Amino acid sequence: MQKKLNIKCMKKCHFFIQILIVYFFICSTLYAAKSNFFIEGKTLYENQKFEKSKILFERDIVFNPKSESSYLYLAKIYNNNDNKEEEENNLESVLLLNPENEEALYMLTLLKIDQSDYDKAKELIYKFNLLCKSFCSKKSEIQSKFDKLIPKNEKDKN
Repeated sequence: MQKKLNIKCMKKCHFFIQILIVYFFICSTLYAAKSNFFIEGKTLYENQKFEKSKILFERDIVFNPKSESSYLYLAKIYNNNDNKEEEENNLESVLLLNPENEEALYMLTLLKIDQSDYDKAKELIYKFNLLCKSFCSKKSEIQSKFDKLIPKNEKDKN
């Protein structure tokens, strides 16, 4: 009787161990796939295969919704395709995840200047000037584009 009980316990333990092995295998496969989506997408982006890279960045976001890099590259793709609405959505996602992302601030500032959104552009330029570390060389470019946008009544105040 004791022997049968031990065999049942061993079978249950064996089954449980098999389930754990399968679970860890699936988790490791998903993790590997998740990390590869961004890397492969970036490689395709650099080779100007924007549609294929877009799919991989979107997949990366499915597995890692906080992937600010994937959102940033999607914004760049939408910028290249002149889809300003999607570009803005992705830039705002980047800034939600990391409000200090200089490149996203820079891109969103240019987008707001192109859209003639004076108030938002002014706010973003102020924020960009406070945060800039690696993109400071872009300050003069932003300012010169913004100066063309300034309404006459604002110029008179200065």
